[in-house]
Order: sequence, then structure tokens, then C-alpha cells
Amino acid sequence: MNILEISSELTQEQLDLLNSKNGMRALLRNKKVNLKKALDKTIYELRLKVLQEELIHLQQWVIDNDKKVVIIFEGRDAAGKGGAIRRITEHINPRYFRTVALGIPTEDERQQWFFQRYANQLPRPGEIVFFDRSWYNRAVVEPVNGFCTEKEYEVFMSHVNEFEKMLIDADTYLLKFYFSITKEEQAARFNEIKKNPLKRWKISPVDEKAQELWDDYKEYKLAMFEKTSTDISPWKVINANKKSNARIEVIEEILNLLPYKG
Repeated sequence: MNILEISSELTQEQLDLLNSKNGMRALLRNKKVNLKKALDKTIYELRLKVLQEELIHLQQWVIDNDKKVVIIFEGRDAAGKGGAIRRITEHINPRYFRTVALGIPTEDERQQWFFQRYANQLPRPGEIVFFDRSWYNRAVVEPVNGFCTEKEYEVFMSHVNEFEKMLIDADTYLLKFYFSITKEEQAARFNEIKKNPLKRWKISPVDEKAQELWDDYKEYKLAMFEKTSTDISPWKVINANKKSNARIEVIEEILNLLPYKG
């Protein structure tokens, strides 16, 4: 089927989208014209723009009312957490949000109460904090890779719900998202990253073992959901096999879960 035959099957609205500035840009992005892909890209970009404008209103509500918001992003390696956070924060006021992606704890931090270094990053009134991985490292990544003891894991699992209840009782909004991808999609993304010299730095020793330890991650992930998805602090699982869909869904969820008027 050639381009003319495909275009004859499109509605007038779809043709208008393809003839727009965004549509033409999507069409010309690749040497080989793919109308469906260009249409999907155009629809995604238009929807994303609307949602990003709404995020500005949401942030203004946070600022005006001295609200404190914590949004946690967890998920498989290469699931697209960082990309989603970048789309969310692309146009909001940088003075009133922070993205936190903590590295390996220092020796002093290892001696502290486990939650201390995360508590130090919590939002002040009027601020949103995005955690690109969070205290839930101890629920999945650390036990799977042997970075904590069984006792440390059990202590965390017995205390985390209480810790989150304390945050919520202190008038902090807490949203928890888990980005889920298939084993095949993760492998494909790892291969893509390795081939790209600008992205190769993203692959860590932990990532290198992710496919091998897939079932172990699944076991701890399910235990995390079972024990820490509570009535006041539930997990929302995002199907992240298609990055654009995941970004739209997570923004829509944020806008729906926070009680601002928009």
C-alpha cells in the first residue's frame, strides 16, 4: 500500500494534524515517510503540550497554598523514569521543584537512620520534589544485588509504611509510580543505549546484571507492592513499554491525584 492509498483512509481531522507544523515536522523527521508514526507523534506532542500547560497551573496551586508534594518514580532499569520526569518538569518554574537522584551512600550516611538522607531532601512548603529512585531502593535493588543484609531489608519493610504515614500526616502529598516494562523491551533498550556513544554512560554494573536477575527483581517487586501499597499511599503501575504513552499517563495521573482546581 503506497502513501496515497494510506492517506485516503485518514479522516479530515487526521489530515489536518499531519498538515500542521508539528505534523510536517514529524513527517520529515525520517527519510522514509511513515504516516501512522508521524500521526501518532503529532497527537502525542499536542497532548503533551496541553498537559504541560496544566502542570503549570498545578505548580502555581502548590506555590500559592504552601503545599508539599513528593512524587516517587521507581521501576526497572531503562524503564524511562528520567525521561518522564524531564517532560513533567520541562516548563514548570525551576525555583519551586527539585529532582533528587541520590548516589551510593557515604560511610557517614550508612551509620545514620536509613531514611535520614531522604528526609533531608523532602520539600519545603510550596515545592515539588521528584525522586528518581527513592528509599525503595532498599525494597528491590539493594536486596537483589546484595547491597544490604536480610535484617536491613526486613527492618526497612517493617518501617516504611510508618515513615510514609508520618509524611502524609505532616501535610505532604505522596505519589508513588512504578514504571513497568517487559524483559524483551528492557533488552532492546539496553542494546540501543550501548550503541549510542552519547548514552553509553547510562549503563551501570547493576544494569549489566538486570536481565540475568530479572526473576529476582520480580519477586522483590511483588513483595514491595503487597506490603507497601496502602490505602493512604498506593502504588500506581505505569505500562512503560511505549515511552510516549507512559509519559502521558503519568502526567494525567499526577493531575488527577492532586486536589488542585484545574
